[in-house]
Amino acid sequence: MTNRRLPQTLGELRASRDFSETRISRRSVKDELRENLIERLRTRETIFPGIIGYDDTVVPQIVNAILSKQNFILLGLRGQAKSRILRSLTALLDEHTPYVAGCEIRDNPYRPLCKRCHDLIAVKEETAPLAWLSREARYVEKLATPDVTIADLVGDLDPIKAARGGEDLSSELTMHYGLLPRANRGIFAINELPDLAGKIQVALFNIMQEGDVQIKGYPVRLELDIALVFTANPEDYTARGKIVTPLKDRMGSEIRTHYAENLEEGLAITAQESWTDRPTAQIDIPHYLREIVEQVAFSAREDKRVDKRSGVSQRLPISTLELVVSNGERRALLHDETLVLPRVGDLYAALPGITGKLELEYEGEMRGADTVVKEVLRTAIGRVFDKYFGSTNTQQIEQWFNLGGTVKIDDSQSAKASVDELRQIQGLFEKLAPLDVKASDAPERLVAAAEFLLEGMCSHRRLSRSEERTFVAQKKPQPPRQERVTAESEYEEWQPRRSRRSGLN
Repeated sequence: MTNRRLPQTLGELRASRDFSETRISRRSVKDELRENLIERLRTRETIFPGIIGYDDTVVPQIVNAILSKQNFILLGLRGQAKSRILRSLTALLDEHTPYVAGCEIRDNPYRPLCKRCHDLIAVKEETAPLAWLSREARYVEKLATPDVTIADLVGDLDPIKAARGGEDLSSELTMHYGLLPRANRGIFAINELPDLAGKIQVALFNIMQEGDVQIKGYPVRLELDIALVFTANPEDYTARGKIVTPLKDRMGSEIRTHYAENLEEGLAITAQESWTDRPTAQIDIPHYLREIVEQVAFSAREDKRVDKRSGVSQRLPISTLELVVSNGERRALLHDETLVLPRVGDLYAALPGITGKLELEYEGEMRGADTVVKEVLRTAIGRVFDKYFGSTNTQQIEQWFNLGGTVKIDDSQSAKASVDELRQIQGLFEKLAPLDVKASDAPERLVAAAEFLLEGMCSHRRLSRSEERTFVAQKKPQPPRQERVTAESEYEEWQPRRSRRSGLN
């Protein structure tokens, strides 16, 4: 069909074998979605390419809703690929669909709805011109906001159009169609449905149940052919609005989305969505660093100081990884290095990308976003550290620091200079075997692996690290002030008694 010339008139369309009147006129959008979905299921083709982690949960429920020819809503927290799934529905539409050329509501040439197309076909008959819709053109999306009006969705009378055409205001030819009629013979998606005012949600009742709309009170009935899909965030039910009960009742299925259920799924999503292939230099991201970045999101979702109702979007590890790579790229450009190899320390340069994506509870707000994020980073580093170095004996390294050794690793040093400084730590490079890093490897790899080991030791309180990224020995914890005061008081009481016993008074 792609290379074949498409019919350009109604007569050519009727003569075509591929676009028979029965196929075009009696097949609704939901029938079309269902038939193309059935074909994909039979051929074992992927239903939603690029959607990871939903194969056993969300996708089967969407398939059931489409097979049932239902309107449905995806309910889930931010960053759970709801909008992406809805846009992927266009792959289940036909590659080309004919409509009457110039029609605002993409009228079916075999079953026109608007007066203009009726008159045009009555006059031109077989020579009535046609145009063609692609799959993407049949998807209309609207972000629900409180200022959306019924005229935006359904339509309104256009006095200017009436004046120019000399038409009466009651004529269909004076109407300006809204988004719903313009989405005719396609998919109409509304994102964040609860943000839509209640009276506007009521305007959707007729199109969902009876399949028609009325414009400005005039008895003009448009039997639109539309598949309606929605998204919503559970937080919005109480925070900003709600879905009115009759509208929910008219939805066939309410499908719950979720975040990645394990680290492997999260890694696959982040690797797919993040922009890490840079044209400036060779990029090499260690796998342990990817795991730490992903673990940051998992640790944040578990942290009691992070608001669970808002969730932690999958965009957090995606943007964090991009910032980490960018900081490594900046360091490589400053030192004329050809290999860009991000380090664990680069996570702290990505703090602005993390703090903006976390909604904190009261306790977290009191502690401060930066403090909470740094503790989440420490937790994430510690968990991945245990995976690689859980059985590694680091006493030799700790002893070197306890004897007064300090090491500073920052972006002001080249990788070679940092390696020279790290070599003074006895036994450090020998401990990097779990990462498959040897002392003879490139300086960038050595520094990145060694910094991971040292940062992991800091996360377990074996070492300390200053804000200037200087590693030092872990300070011995001081007793609480109350205990020190008690000890000093007991000493002062004991001293006079000792003096009296020895006759020094």
